[in-house]
Amino acid sequence: MDITTDKPFGIALDAQDHLADPALLHAIDHSYLASPSDDGHPPRILLLYGSLRKRSFSRLVAYEAARLLTALGAECRLFDPSGLPLPDDADASHPKVQELRDLSSWAEGMVWVSPERHGAMTGIMKAQIDWIPLSLGAVRPTQGKTLALMQVEGGSQSFNAVNQMRLLGRWMRMITIPNQSSIAKAFTEFGEDDRIKPSPYYNRIIDVCEELMKFTWMTRSRSDYLVDRYSERVETGQQLIDRVNMKKI
Repeated sequence: MDITTDKPFGIALDAQDHLADPALLHAIDHSYLASPSDDGHPPRILLLYGSLRKRSFSRLVAYEAARLLTALGAECRLFDPSGLPLPDDADASHPKVQELRDLSSWAEGMVWVSPERHGAMTGIMKAQIDWIPLSLGAVRPTQGKTLALMQVEGGSQSFNAVNQMRLLGRWMRMITIPNQSSIAKAFTEFGEDDRIKPSPYYNRIIDVCEELMKFTWMTRSRSDYLVDRYSERVETGQQLIDRVNMKKI
């Protein structure tokens, strides 16, 4: 299955093309959640997935999440990791690296979906995260942004990948929402049309998307205040870099 790109970094999504019960999928009341300074534009959500297989279940889950988030009022973009070089195996000017970094700067929230491989997230997932720097000049492309985590397994349910990604989200100063999703035996949860079947697993994906939207509305225009730190007011970013790079103390 393919979702056609029709704009830079974008995907074409029908806001009605989801499997949730419309009577139970409640609109997000952003008037209750957003700060008075919020201009009301659709929350910008970037989705990353961690497999390049032709039938990638992490990609299919990302598609389902994008459909739901669109229905809930978000603007969604997916990054295709095919062709992304390994970290340190190319210059940061590589087109795929620039595309990923541009999307990271654009996004106000993210969804990371990884298969679990050998008890961990995949190298493809980790490579994408590693290419997103902690800072680009004076800009931190992930700090204060929201993050939702999901994983798929070929066997029994596990939370190893989401737990790993949660650590990385914290390290990258992201606001990682409490809810998460783990789909066991993912190959049994999708039909021949590559759409997920109604199930408690799908209901949890809906939970995660709703919660991500709520946290994004609450925090995006307040993030500068939420991540303001005393230590950084004492020591500027350049002073920190100079101190870390000192050869002697």
